[in-house]
Amino acid sequence: MNSDSDLQIAGDILEVTHLLQTPREHPATVAEFVGLARSLAEDRSQWAHLVRYDAVSRWYHRLRTGPGYEVWLLSWVPGQGSGLHDHGRSSGVLTVLEGTLTERTERGTRALRAGAQRVFAPGYVHEVVNDALEPAVSLHVYYPGLTEMPMHTAPHCEARTVPGVLTP
Repeated sequence: MNSDSDLQIAGDILEVTHLLQTPREHPATVAEFVGLARSLAEDRSQWAHLVRYDAVSRWYHRLRTGPGYEVWLLSWVPGQGSGLHDHGRSSGVLTVLEGTLTERTERGTRALRAGAQRVFAPGYVHEVVNDALEPAVSLHVYYPGLTEMPMHTAPHCEARTVPGVLTP
């Protein structure tokens, strides 16, 4: 039986600098985008003072941009919803910051409470609505940045792009 430990064989990994990844200034993987959304969600000082509520339509504010991605802050008063849509070629991370939102897909309906996160790929069709009695706030990270939001009439129907309408 060999008594050498992995550390004795490989040496201290922290001493092998060429094996260490340098920290990235901007996220590049799904996990890093989820981490960005979580860190922004936890730091209320970066977003709470910006939130506004609009009784007519969802309010939104672009919070941050980076190489190929953008972060949006949205508020939802009771009854407001996104309509059934996808995000074109963008992937995304949806994080509920305050309140409760309902997500509807062809697979069912789920309540998303504060702290809940959803990760989605291009072509993911869903509707998000505030079915609760209290306002809600959410954070959305899109990669690449959102350039289209095709609307759908039913989960299995063709998408229809609304010209000139680009709302997260």
